[in-house]
Amino acid sequence: MSIRVFQSFPDSRSCPTVQVSNRSACRTMRPFSGSDCLKPVTEGINRAFGAKEPWQVATITATTVLGGVWLWTVICQDENLYIRGKRQFFKFAKKIPAVRRQVETELAKAKNDFETEIKKSNAHLTYSETLPEKGLSKEEILRLVDEHLKTGHYNWRDGRVSGAVYGYKPDLVELVTEVYGKASYTNPLHADLFPGVCKMEAEVVRMACNLFHGNSASCGTMTTGGTESIVMAMKAYRDYAREHKGITRPNIVVPKTVHAAFDKGGQYFNIHVRSVDVDPETYEVDIKKFKRAINRNTILLVGSAPNFPYGTIDDIEAIAALGVKYDIPVHVDACLGSFVVALVRNAGYKLRPFDFEVKGVTSISADTHKYGFAPKGSSVILYSDKKYKDHQFTVTTDWPGGVYGSPTVNGSRAGGIIAACWATMMSFGYDGYLEATKRIVDTARYIERGVRDIDGIFIFGKPATSVIALGSNVFDIFRLSDSLCKLGWNLNALQFPSGIHLCVTDMHTQPGVADKFIADVRSCTAEIMKDPGQPVVGKMALYGMAQSIPDRSVIGEVTRLFLHSMYYTPSQK
Repeated sequence: MSIRVFQSFPDSRSCPTVQVSNRSACRTMRPFSGSDCLKPVTEGINRAFGAKEPWQVATITATTVLGGVWLWTVICQDENLYIRGKRQFFKFAKKIPAVRRQVETELAKAKNDFETEIKKSNAHLTYSETLPEKGLSKEEILRLVDEHLKTGHYNWRDGRVSGAVYGYKPDLVELVTEVYGKASYTNPLHADLFPGVCKMEAEVVRMACNLFHGNSASCGTMTTGGTESIVMAMKAYRDYAREHKGITRPNIVVPKTVHAAFDKGGQYFNIHVRSVDVDPETYEVDIKKFKRAINRNTILLVGSAPNFPYGTIDDIEAIAALGVKYDIPVHVDACLGSFVVALVRNAGYKLRPFDFEVKGVTSISADTHKYGFAPKGSSVILYSDKKYKDHQFTVTTDWPGGVYGSPTVNGSRAGGIIAACWATMMSFGYDGYLEATKRIVDTARYIERGVRDIDGIFIFGKPATSVIALGSNVFDIFRLSDSLCKLGWNLNALQFPSGIHLCVTDMHTQPGVADKFIADVRSCTAEIMKDPGQPVVGKMALYGMAQSIPDRSVIGEVTRLFLHSMYYTPSQK
């Protein structure tokens, strides 16, 4: 009898097969089975538990299973183990009495600094802590309003401020003031009472859809600002994915430069935000890393057009292609760019496609109160299809007060803001917005060229529309911010890495403003370059210090103190 053992393995679970040439031997020999492979394991388990009592076997088994489940839960969370471990380390460290006393001392100092600044700013004003016994006259109220509006350290009307106020025309202010007055007590929640206001909102949405190349299926709603537009999109996609894909642990994939509103939406709706690094040269999201961040629980891919810190635009076509490939919706955040980014190509500038004309883009957020020049408190969230918008709505059918439905976060909404936004868009018209886009982008390019010629500083990436971000490899860039601040300029501070930016608005297109900015940057930089190694001091030093603190929860506590200080009133006796 001869026996040949074949060592070919069709798959990793197979055992060697045995071929026997003697037929009679087949009655006494058989191929190895899977149980033969596991026999040593089962015998080992039997030996280990052979002397155990039944209750001990049950206890060990239950403990092992529960421990395995716990370990799997700890390891397989959306947030990686290193970040969670670091957070827990600092949490426990702050419980050490000496550490906690030091932290509390610094927080108390920060609280005092914030409140002192508020007191200083409003020193000439009287606080009203109770209702006046008698109502004030119109003249007295208007006088008090004027006094309150005169506070502040910067003259935004002269174009000295980055962003914040995107346009100011007295005749437009007069128009929207009158329109708001007429519609100030209207509320589109009561569509039967104010159908005209609902029509105005519908027209604002349709006009915006057309600017962003939406087809007849495109739709959307107005919101109170970019943050609400973004979080409404996140809510819509969370609910859509839960209903149609069964995803209960959702995440979204975003560039690190995306607006902080996406983090807010993640906190509100329990959606994990997976942030992806940007290319250190272009400051656009790294598409390869972006692709690797996608998994089976991803409900949304996001790109910016442009992003807030650097004003660069992510490769929306590449992101949208990933969305099509993996059947994941794609949101483009154009809140900052708004109507300028929508019209920049029509103004003669080159820009990669980014809106609804790109296959795969399913929603766009855009602020009408930025480069739409409408009063503050208006934005739009637009969708390529009604099926996404359906999931933005909140509907309650069993409330004793009746069937209730609302399109956005708010139930009651300010009809006056809707009417004022509509009036602004009708006043500007397409030509007015196109001319404003040319003015703003021309000015931004002029400033960019001027700043690039200054030794000692550089510009992050390639600005796409109106934001110009500056950094330095020679000196602390916050020294330049401090110097410009003393000359009356108010710029935005950036971190990771340190930088400052100017968001060019229609205010900066006024004669002489751009030249003055370039001249001030040049003279301040030249002065700093005389001693580039000198550290930044004063208020701006806090920005650099904040980046160096590894426990970000401390920065969070300081930020909360600042927010509290905004509501400061004197302690009542």
